Amino acid sequence: MEPYRVLFVCWGNICRSPAAECVLKSLVEKEGLADRIQCDSAGTIDQHRGNAPDGRMREAADRRGITVNGASRMAAPGDFDHFDLLLTMDNFNLSELRSLAPKPEHAEKIRPFCEYLTEHEDLEVPDPYFGGASGFDVVLDLLEDGCANLLASIREQLGI
Repeated sequence: MEPYRVLFVCWGNICRSPAAECVLKSLVEKEGLADRIQCDSAGTIDQHRGNAPDGRMREAADRRGITVNGASRMAAPGDFDHFDLLLTMDNFNLSELRSLAPKPEHAEKIRPFCEYLTEHEDLEVPDPYFGGASGFDVVLDLLEDGCANLLASIREQLGI
């Protein structure tokens, strides 16, 4: 059986989306579901290709026991076929990702991440890049909330 695959998408793929990827991976590994659920992250721009996640995000996540790693990449046409669900961090990237989709039917796989929030009412995950350190904690609060609900939703879909 093929694993269920999730792609998290933000602008540069150095703050929000790699953190979301690593938050979900942490939850999936704790549940022993790494063979059933896989995730990755990408950006809608290529400016940071190959760069590690922002150090401020890595530090904030590390304080919560979450390791954020990886290398930035831009979303590619093949991602739309490879992934079952593509989650965007904000409305700008939702629009950008939809414009990158090679086929109209791919749009059905693209959803706003904030649809999975239950503890917060935010409609977008704010970009912490140009703000202070507290912005990274706000993002992680949202990601932990949404990823827990996302995992529950995937488990329900897969019957596990």
